[in-house]
Amino acid sequence: MSTTNPTHTIFRSEGFSCPSCVAKIEKQVGDLDGVFGVEVKFASGRVEVDHNPQVVTADSIASIITKAGYPTKVSAF
Repeated sequence: MSTTNPTHTIFRSEGFSCPSCVAKIEKQVGDLDGVFGVEVKFASGRVEVDHNPQVVTADSIASIITKAGYPTKVSAF
């Protein structure tokens, strides 16, 4: 088991059209190794992920969300 503290990364995403988008993203990102928690904010397009950066990087997470149909980038804040 890794002793690395989880990193909390915030992403900005576009293209949410209905609340089912939330479930789709939470499922796909939540299934990734190294992800401990995912919270999607439908109204703001904000996706917050707690993850082990040694197992899954922020860029990898953004890529998964983008491939799901929601252009995403790491947020500066």
